[in-house]
Amino acid sequence: MKKLFCYLLIIAMSGIFPGMTSCTSGPRVTLTEDAETYTMDNGIVKARISKVTGDLVSFRYQDKELLATRLSPEPVQAAEGGEPADNPNWREPVITGHAHGYWSHDVMGVKGSAPAIPSVTIDPAKNGGKRAEVSLKAISKDRKMGTGPGAAPDGNVTVDVEIRYTLERAAPGVYTYSIFRHPADYPPAQFTEARYCAKLAPFFDWISVDREVNRHYPKDLFVGDKYVYTANQSENPAFGWSGTTEHIGFFFINPSMEYMGGGPTKVEFLGHRDTNEEAAPCVLNYWRSSHYGGAEANIAAGETWEKIIGPMFIYANTGGDPQSIYEDAKKRAVEEAAKWPYEWLSDADYPKAGERATVSGQLTLNNEPGLAAFRNLNVGLTAGEYRSPRQENAPPAFANWQRDAKFYQFWTKGNEDGTFEITNVRPGKYTLYAFTDGALGEYVHKNIIVEPGKPLNLGELNWTPLRKGRTIWDIGVPNRNASEFFMAEKRRDPEISLEYARLFPDDVTYVVGQSDFSKDWFFQHVPHNEDPEAKSAPFFGVRAIGRATPRRIVFDLPEAPEGTACLRIAICGTGTRSLAVEVNGKPVDGLDNLSGDGVITRHGSQGIWYEREVTFDASLLLAGTNTLTLTVPEGPVNNGLIYDYLRLEVSR
Repeated sequence: MKKLFCYLLIIAMSGIFPGMTSCTSGPRVTLTEDAETYTMDNGIVKARISKVTGDLVSFRYQDKELLATRLSPEPVQAAEGGEPADNPNWREPVITGHAHGYWSHDVMGVKGSAPAIPSVTIDPAKNGGKRAEVSLKAISKDRKMGTGPGAAPDGNVTVDVEIRYTLERAAPGVYTYSIFRHPADYPPAQFTEARYCAKLAPFFDWISVDREVNRHYPKDLFVGDKYVYTANQSENPAFGWSGTTEHIGFFFINPSMEYMGGGPTKVEFLGHRDTNEEAAPCVLNYWRSSHYGGAEANIAAGETWEKIIGPMFIYANTGGDPQSIYEDAKKRAVEEAAKWPYEWLSDADYPKAGERATVSGQLTLNNEPGLAAFRNLNVGLTAGEYRSPRQENAPPAFANWQRDAKFYQFWTKGNEDGTFEITNVRPGKYTLYAFTDGALGEYVHKNIIVEPGKPLNLGELNWTPLRKGRTIWDIGVPNRNASEFFMAEKRRDPEISLEYARLFPDDVTYVVGQSDFSKDWFFQHVPHNEDPEAKSAPFFGVRAIGRATPRRIVFDLPEAPEGTACLRIAICGTGTRSLAVEVNGKPVDGLDNLSGDGVITRHGSQGIWYEREVTFDASLLLAGTNTLTLTVPEGPVNNGLIYDYLRLEVSR
């Protein structure tokens, strides 16, 4: 009776207080298996895992299935009238492609017949029903692992894969993580899209991935261009869907970002509706992708490499409305972060709390008199810039923290006085990076050694941002995005690039000291559309050809300067390969060989950030009125630039 009462109390309280499981001594976790699946059950969540693929083929919360399922190869639509209990004609909907919850690099492989190796890594019968964990392992050898976007027909990478799922007593969710291993005798490996995805039941009709994308999204409101729903990963550790009729939520929670690629500025898919006719709600946790500049996770032949992705928490909850459900998920994310690193995870490459370290220090900012305090200070320990191994005959690639998914990253928000504390750092050798709103560039401190269990205080770190001379003028705020510029808040509108020609028929002329960049500097610098029939196509943006677009910056000088002038251009979105520059009508060396990141095509305002410089003889500048012109060449309207910040400096 006591166990029954506790179980009923959990169910009742979770309806009143979303996600609440007050009776931690509730029903014990059970683990059963058959020839093809494991089933873990704690009375709140019942999870069934395939021994063949490592997929989460069923996730039942309060005895309701939350995942989309596939019963046959032929499409079957759900009948009206509810689930089987009250409608004998009910059929579960069929989802084409990969259904359920799954890792893109599963244990099935594409080529070769070696079966997965299932095992029980935590047996609840041996710990009083406290916790269960199952493992599905695949040895790559001569077969490639992984399918999905970017993968070849014969698979993706030669790495060993181990997928685990963990269920705790009284927990309203299940943990999953994947362990990748590349022995030294394996050939090169180059990951394509790498993620965990869940396709959800049809009743989920409210998407919540960040403050802006938190809205009703039923099937009949299907939007073809899913890129309008991307969001910053590190700022949104809890993301998913809820149902306005069932009042149930389904969320992914990242308790740590150490295993994710791209650092604190990475924009990514967190959720959208599937693109097939069933339009299934999707939740996605990308640890490596090609979106918005992407990231590298490439391993050379002869290299020994291992990385654990996760554990992430697949969380279910209830509430009175989608907003309360979403708020509860965000609270649960805070709770999960406080538990990191999880004490129950046992693997040689997963240091426990006592084996990790806290790294602290204080940055001081010199040569920036306009900054009285740090604003939005980000400090991280990552791999330093490195040459990423590529397949034979591929061009070389260099990766820094923005483009790295191969190694672990540890980031924190610093304080206004420059102090910072990075917790739970794995032992190893790192480079420390820091950047803050208002300061161009980033601080770099190499060769930092973190030892197991030993706190490291770096003391005072003096950061003197680079300057090439005195400032003549600047436009924008160095913050690694275009948020301060005109119309940036409309970036999710697929037609926004076409709005430029309507709003600025004569193009931008920005007068220093008079113009306001929040009103007069359109956030995209794109080819000027002249086709009245031009439209944006899902996934491809605006491909209509626009004319070359000059952007004029007009400024006065009291006297002609001497020495060298340097135009410093910080870029956070790239679609063009080049940018022409003129000073008072005379061409100077512009920018070329720029690397695209798809930010304009896919409706963003930040991607890979970098700075390029244009230097010229300061004698081209005159006493009186001057005009500096930046011109994006003719081409598809997508092929432009998004600036973070511009500054003109002269040496004397």
